[in-house]
Amino acid sequence: MEALRAEALAAVRRYAEATFVEQPFVPGETPVRVAGRVIGAPELEALVDASLDGWLTEGRFADRFRAGLGPVLGREHVALTGSGSQANLLAVAAACSHLHERPLQPGDEVITPAIGFPTTVNPLYQYGLVPVYVDVELETLNPSLEAIAHAVTDRTRAVVAAHALGNPYDAAGVADLGLTLIEDCCDALGSTLTGRPVGSFGQASAYSFYPAHHMTTGEGGAVASDDPTWARAISSLREWGRDCWCPPGVNDACGRRFDGQFGDLPAGYDHKYVFSHVGFNFKVTDMQAALGIAQLERLDGFGAARRHNFARLHAALAPLEDRLVLPRSLPGADPSWFGYPFTLRDGGGERRRALQLHLQERRIDSRLMLAGNLTRQPGYKGLEHRIAGDLTGADRVTEAGLWVGVYPGLTDAMIDWIAESVTDFVDV
Repeated sequence: MEALRAEALAAVRRYAEATFVEQPFVPGETPVRVAGRVIGAPELEALVDASLDGWLTEGRFADRFRAGLGPVLGREHVALTGSGSQANLLAVAAACSHLHERPLQPGDEVITPAIGFPTTVNPLYQYGLVPVYVDVELETLNPSLEAIAHAVTDRTRAVVAAHALGNPYDAAGVADLGLTLIEDCCDALGSTLTGRPVGSFGQASAYSFYPAHHMTTGEGGAVASDDPTWARAISSLREWGRDCWCPPGVNDACGRRFDGQFGDLPAGYDHKYVFSHVGFNFKVTDMQAALGIAQLERLDGFGAARRHNFARLHAALAPLEDRLVLPRSLPGADPSWFGYPFTLRDGGGERRRALQLHLQERRIDSRLMLAGNLTRQPGYKGLEHRIAGDLTGADRVTEAGLWVGVYPGLTDAMIDWIAESVTDFVDV
């Protein structure tokens, strides 16, 4: 069997080496995407290797992936999820767990940036919490520490905030405010602040491994924490709310499977079927985990490529700083940029649209700043929230901001073509 397995994997390797061949770049003809998966022979081999086990759900590859993720994330406990959205929901759900001495409760206020993606704030609404939206700085796309601090009232219990496009906010300062902090790192894997990975400052952190992100497992994500109580809540909620901590296919890991008394259940009720939370099924397959193991080996290189592409584009656009608000990061921050954001200094939505069409004509893709000012989105109309201060920065980004790609699949020639095309537009 081992010989057959080796033969199958060798065939996969040959196929990948023949298929994933870089094509020459032709300006105006070759698409310049904002993001995409970067995979090759190691990833395809890993997928097939896991599938040949026939295990399908979480198994030996998931164990290896979790173990490899911990040091990268700077966290002791890691739970794999089916997406970054699930990770965010699981983190908020864990903050509301009865296992905490003082869990979050419906009606508690949670501070969050006005610029963001729905999956950062949706769990707040879903758990009856009240989002408190704060403004962002045009250059960082994040709220300042002062804006967050000024939004705190006696009802404020937590901060749930994404590191915008991989650019770290002052998570260390936010953590010092004494509130529960959940870091959404879905766009920021590999970014650091004062030498520490983002996601290692709060009580919990969420990550996405969607193909557009810093590494991919296809669909997938993770939520991580250092606190054993948080880890237990996350684990239970991830697996239907089950009180038992046995991994799939394992029975009686605690040695007391039939010894407990739980609620109004009969004495000795099988612990595998005791449910202490209203939970979910957010587990992954071993094939996803195998792909993640292969991608972890390349994560440092991916981060280096993102930083190189960002720096090259930033230098090329620097002469346009009187016409574009260009990005900056905090002192001590080292972003692994998800994209290159900028905001037009003059003009609004109509001019921004004209720029996007100009780029599109040159086969350069672009994206808006996620959902923009979330309080202006139709899906949130009528839902309870509070706005702390004004949202002039968020409104300006919504009207005139966009971003282009810096992901590892882009070459220097592609980056130069982006810079040339943006310059041609703003020089008119």
